[in-house]
Amino acid sequence: MLQFNFFSSINEIDADLWNGLSGTDYPFLRHEYLSALENSGSATPETGWQACHMVAFDGDQADKKAIAILPLYIKRHSYGEYVFDWAWAEAYQRYGLQYYPKLLSAIPFTPCTGPRLQIDPSLSESDTSRLSQQILAALQELAVKHNLSGWHGLFLPDANRSRMSATGTTQRLGMQYHWFNHDYHDFDDFLASFSSRKRKNLRKERQKIEQQAISHRFVKGTQLTDQQLDQFYDFYQITYLKRGRQGYLTREFFQLLRDTMPEQLMICFAEDHQQPVAGALCFIGNDTLYGRYWGALAEYDSLHFETCYYQGIEYCIQEKLNRFDPGAQGEHKVQRGFEPIETWSLHWLAEPGFREPVEKFCREEEQLLREDMAYLQERLPFRKE
Repeated sequence: MLQFNFFSSINEIDADLWNGLSGTDYPFLRHEYLSALENSGSATPETGWQACHMVAFDGDQADKKAIAILPLYIKRHSYGEYVFDWAWAEAYQRYGLQYYPKLLSAIPFTPCTGPRLQIDPSLSESDTSRLSQQILAALQELAVKHNLSGWHGLFLPDANRSRMSATGTTQRLGMQYHWFNHDYHDFDDFLASFSSRKRKNLRKERQKIEQQAISHRFVKGTQLTDQQLDQFYDFYQITYLKRGRQGYLTREFFQLLRDTMPEQLMICFAEDHQQPVAGALCFIGNDTLYGRYWGALAEYDSLHFETCYYQGIEYCIQEKLNRFDPGAQGEHKVQRGFEPIETWSLHWLAEPGFREPVEKFCREEEQLLREDMAYLQERLPFRKE
């Protein structure tokens, strides 16, 4: 009596039902987070994100139980995803085919690895694997029925990726840079793991902040005022305006997060003579700090490194968090103690003729990325034992 139901808004799904399966340790899969994206106008059909969230039920109508959830969107472009497939779309166009719309399991504007398909933990491993394959088949059926070019799952953890892999799906490697807490007592203890020269370079960067008389302070979501949210939103928009466009997220999005999940929200403000001049917004998971958005009113020497990286590292050490995910991209993070790590996505294309070329593309891309990762691994600042 298995049923796969698809919903055009997260608000059509009971929050307790969704969060009961998603949990709240990973903040971006929470009902509150997805609801804030929709209700603020940030991820809507008008912005190219048509929600199509899936809930799997088991049992008859009178006694059915939710046993799996999956965030799902029908996308009409590839903006806000951070796994770039523009070349695939261009190839489709050259052959007179439509790449958009496509079916996507991801968290809008959030390139953070974490659970996508969440299944009732009381199910056995064999039942979980079987259900995962049934869900993949249901997604493929949905794509074919509505003339969608395929299904894509982005920033998948290993469990989701292995269970949803099947004939015709392609795995794609990506790379980010994360900091790991090796039981450091404080920031100096972290620096002690560096080679002498790299340690001096980092200390010089931090000294520049002191010389400019800039101070930092964290404000938890439970203490964030409307004025502070306005200040941060100005910082956020400035970052995008420098690139000639508006930010994806609305002011209401941040306010909804502050109002509905404040315990996982935090902003690090940089202040010049007690006046906020920059800010970095973070989310707090069970064992991970997620750095997400940043902006500054003006250019200050080394301010980005201090606000977005070093303050977060100090917070993780103080709170005994295991990992700091500072966001996508940024090879410059390596010399500051962030290690290259693998990220993974999974892709299924409805058009059989494109599966082999995409598989070849991903294999060649993976080889180049692994060479880059090996090169960067050798250039980490840590002392050689």
